[in-house]
Amino acid sequence: MAAPKRGRSASAQSKPGRSLALILIAIVALTGGMFASGHNTPRLGIDLAGGTSITLRAVPEKGQESAINKTNMDTAVDIMNRRVNGLGVSEAEVQTQGSRNIIVNIPKGTNSEEARQQVGTTAKLYFRPVLATEASAGAATASPSPSASSSASGSSSSSAKPKATGSSSSSATPTATATSQGRAASDALKADATSSASPSATASSSATPSANSSSAASAAATKLEAQYTALDCSKKTVQNTAGKEATAKEATVACGKVSGVWYKYLLGPAAVDGTDVKKAQAVYNTTTAAGWQVTMDFTGKGSDKFASITGELAKNTTPQNEFGIVLDGQVVSSPYVSSSITGGNAEISGSFTQTEAQSLANMLSYGALPLTFKEDSVTTVTAALGGEQLHAGLIAGAIGLALVVIYLLIFYRGLSVIAIPSLLVSAILTYVIMALLGPGIGFALNLPAVCGAIVAIGITADSFIVFFERIRDEIREGRSLRPAVERAWPRARRTILVSDFVSFLAAAVLFIVTVGKVQGFAFTLGLTTVLDVVVVFLFTKPLMTILARRKFFANGHKYSGLDPKALGAKPPLRRTRRPSAPVDPKEA
Repeated sequence: MAAPKRGRSASAQSKPGRSLALILIAIVALTGGMFASGHNTPRLGIDLAGGTSITLRAVPEKGQESAINKTNMDTAVDIMNRRVNGLGVSEAEVQTQGSRNIIVNIPKGTNSEEARQQVGTTAKLYFRPVLATEASAGAATASPSPSASSSASGSSSSSAKPKATGSSSSSATPTATATSQGRAASDALKADATSSASPSATASSSATPSANSSSAASAAATKLEAQYTALDCSKKTVQNTAGKEATAKEATVACGKVSGVWYKYLLGPAAVDGTDVKKAQAVYNTTTAAGWQVTMDFTGKGSDKFASITGELAKNTTPQNEFGIVLDGQVVSSPYVSSSITGGNAEISGSFTQTEAQSLANMLSYGALPLTFKEDSVTTVTAALGGEQLHAGLIAGAIGLALVVIYLLIFYRGLSVIAIPSLLVSAILTYVIMALLGPGIGFALNLPAVCGAIVAIGITADSFIVFFERIRDEIREGRSLRPAVERAWPRARRTILVSDFVSFLAAAVLFIVTVGKVQGFAFTLGLTTVLDVVVVFLFTKPLMTILARRKFFANGHKYSGLDPKALGAKPPLRRTRRPSAPVDPKEA
């Protein structure tokens, strides 16, 4: 019988403790990382923890199929994230799934009807005149302008204010103290109130209504001014909710972030609606030093509205020559103008990066794109039902594991001392990695994922059985245990790798082509298949090599599962020597 090959393979066979030490170190390191991260349990999905899951499908208008692309879907996710956060929801998930679907998972404790209305409606985009603006309390005073300067007709500007004309300007940064901003806000609101009141007071019959209208407008202006004064945009809850409920015809307050600093804004009624924007895109201007720009094309009505508002704003001084681009109640940009912009198109240019320009263009485009969403499914699970499903899943897993253990004990007897610890090592690795993947990539353990883990018990046990049967085949051929283990391993290893590859390939295809919770099953199945290979190579095989040196297994005890008599083994193979060549008597 040939002896095992020497070299690297022989060294590995003689030192199985290294492999065992390696996998034990990995378990300790991963477990330590789990406890250090503070996430000691896998993150549960909506169907186990309770909550609402909404599946939205993008539906283009006729002839606008190209509108459904990665950029627009990502923009929709950002907007929906902002809306859900505006509800005060913690740990909510909004993510794309496939090329047309968006999944919104909202934990328990949230009004699901309100959430559905928030995420399913089209974004609200307005262009509002800026009446006053300043940095929030505690923030360093700076220009409330995105990126540095921006201009809106094709020429760049050296000023630190966003600009909306074609001419260059050297106006200073619109920094102001709280006192001066407060006076500006008060004056702007009074002017707005005066203009909204009836100017005709010649007839006594019209004097009283005019006075009442002026009084009501002044009261509303005073109330809004108080809201602006008290507004603190450094608070996260305020950033997503300030002015969100205001209608297009109402003056309002809002927050906006510029260069890491949050600003508060006092804004007039909307002058241009987001649907008036026909197209917006980020372009790189190679003819001037403007760099990345955002171009806007307006509809016919939008062109007239934009020309009118920019003409009015150009008559004012900073900051009342600005218009705020407001998306879902939040200011995303606030360019200023020095003359009326006509022609139905405009540019916003300045020190934009490509990402900043693309982001602003997406926000401007979204309100006008034919990108609507249809609810494909809405699933609401109570916390009690989620707990019951989790309990049922754990019971099913325990039953499956118990049946596998009983099978191993009956048919493989002493070999179960190897199989059961291998199953436990696989279970520990699976649990720890799932706990780490929750905060790492947002993995949530749902009911299909639990099913995938249960199926994986059978896949892992199948690998052990293949190895054990190969060893038994070698013993039936008359070999002793130690050489039988080493001869059986290469053939068993090949079979295990092929089997696991097929399982992993099926899981990968299932993950790619499916949508929704089925992906949880595919992901878990793929993960446990990879771990099966790790456990068999670094734990099961080395442990088998070590135990093969023990008399209980080496001598084929009847309870070892490797009894040669019970297996019907042939007589032991023995080495035979060639007979020596006869010695010539004459030479002797």
